[in-house]
Amino acid sequence: MPTPISTPMLLACADEAALAQGLAAALGWPWALIDQHGFPDGETRLRLPPQLPARVVLLRGLQDPNAKFTPLLLAAAGVRELGAQHLTLVSPYLAYMRQDLAFTPGEVVSQRHIGRLLASAFDAVVTVDPHLHRVATMDEVVPGRRGIALTAAELLGGHVAQQVPGALLLAPDEEAGQWVKRAAQAHGLDHAVCHKTRHGDRDVDVVLPLPAGVVAGRAVVLLDDVASTGRTLAAAARGVLAAGATSVDVAVTHALFVGDALAQVQAAGVRTVWSSDCVPHASNAVSVVPLLAAALRRL
Repeated sequence: MPTPISTPMLLACADEAALAQGLAAALGWPWALIDQHGFPDGETRLRLPPQLPARVVLLRGLQDPNAKFTPLLLAAAGVRELGAQHLTLVSPYLAYMRQDLAFTPGEVVSQRHIGRLLASAFDAVVTVDPHLHRVATMDEVVPGRRGIALTAAELLGGHVAQQVPGALLLAPDEEAGQWVKRAAQAHGLDHAVCHKTRHGDRDVDVVLPLPAGVVAGRAVVLLDDVASTGRTLAAAARGVLAAGATSVDVAVTHALFVGDALAQVQAAGVRTVWSSDCVPHASNAVSVVPLLAAALRRL
């Protein structure tokens, strides 16, 4: 039986099929994979379902963004041509958000321009724990469209509370403080924030919160929005163990772990890494399907 035209449809790529299947099941929607073919010259051919309903949701995380952004915009244009009147992007990891200001003359403010491109292609953008600094809401990122920023902090905090009862939740830097506070307050955990000085992409110093003895004799869980090179988490882990922590684990929303990042974190003494399934990774332990499904129902 053909899908009623009034029923929304979820579209996804093969590498995010597990998340798409779970999300579609939670919503009671049909879903389909976008067929992709890569040509030797680097171009991509896409094939979409030939009949689409009026409302379509496109699921695409933007880790490895330079490879994914052009196919994403092509898919959005194709969905419109096939009849979709309302198109939502669900991007559990949304890249290019940290550069919201030109720090030196001539720097391109990537967040501003990526946001405008997304606003030109989608009616709404839903993401999880975007790396925003001086921008308060996702509505500002996608001007004239609906922007929704969800957080996995409480979900991660709940998992930590189950796995390590009484843990001290520690933000490895000030930027992560907002997520650590939310996770700790939701589950009755203690929390504190470290201070980070960045000297380069892979060179950071992390100073433990005062008083220094706050971590002594405690099971510590480092909680952050994203793990990329792993250097911040590794530096924080070495610091808390040197200060007398009995153990250190990591909970992170976006498990990018580029190159040898995971090995670096483990070598620093981290016992276990737990992540959300915003980014497919072997450390995935918490699903954001309930968050995404609730947001899409509201839309």
